[in-house]
Amino acid sequence: MNILEKQSCPECRSSLVDDMQNGEIICSGCGVVVDDQISDFGPETISSSFEDKMKLARATGQTTYSQHDLGITTEISISTKDFSGKTINHDVANQMHNLRKWQQRVRVSSPRERRLANVLTKMGETCDGLNLSKNVLETASMIYRNLDGHIDVKGKSVASITAATIYMACKQCEVVRSLEEIIRGICPPKDVKSKTKLAARYYRTMVMEMGQLTAPVVTMDKYISKIANMTQTEVRVERLALEIAEKTKGSSIADGKAPNGIAAAYLYVASVLLGQNVLQRDVSSIAGVTEVTIRNRCKEILTFYKLKITLRPSLAKY
Repeated sequence: MNILEKQSCPECRSSLVDDMQNGEIICSGCGVVVDDQISDFGPETISSSFEDKMKLARATGQTTYSQHDLGITTEISISTKDFSGKTINHDVANQMHNLRKWQQRVRVSSPRERRLANVLTKMGETCDGLNLSKNVLETASMIYRNLDGHIDVKGKSVASITAATIYMACKQCEVVRSLEEIIRGICPPKDVKSKTKLAARYYRTMVMEMGQLTAPVVTMDKYISKIANMTQTEVRVERLALEIAEKTKGSSIADGKAPNGIAAAYLYVASVLLGQNVLQRDVSSIAGVTEVTIRNRCKEILTFYKLKITLRPSLAKY
């Protein structure tokens, strides 16, 4: 029976009252429980789209390893308005401020929790700055949580241990990021060299102590996609570069050479064939190689390999 159709009590014809705390509909006259275990139609049910529903949601319903409390604790808002939009008076606002302050102190009461909260916060900021996916952030958070019992992280540099953990997560998720790139997203330029060396030492220790499995091999298409995304190259240029790399697959052109330079050369050759104005200066700065390196790699590709490329209509058209 639909509760929306009930306008009066079936016994005494009195009006009905919704007891949302107990999930019951009772009669205001005789007290008969007309219905029980009713759904709580809160603010998240008034919208039809998923985005609006998530904005109005009072709880996420899921946990995350990127927060030290797994995201299941209650957060006291810093807003000066209540749920209905009315302004809170001064005394209540001060009381809420004190409650918020003591909640933050109690939540990270031990040094271990405080250290975990600092590292996970730094991880979230770094992944956001480097445009890394949530999968990488969750993987890095799980790796750091598993360090307990294998490596003593007490006294270690927060920036370096964060970079080493994110670097290991990137390898597991097959995301191309160098350790120096991650460090540049954490530290100022003057500390990049020293922090990179320290993070590399932490990473080697993590691999040896935790028995990390062999990381997946990063293929050339990963480097091409990375440079194409960072330079905002058109998709058709990236596709053609991947086809050229596939045609020269198995050759010795990349032996002893930096993969960034080869990938940048593939992209530059593809852009020239498609008539796109891609500057060597822009590609070289993103790839981390010089313009001379890109020209040399392009010369090797075009000199030693005679490629016959037929542009499909999807690639030839703008």
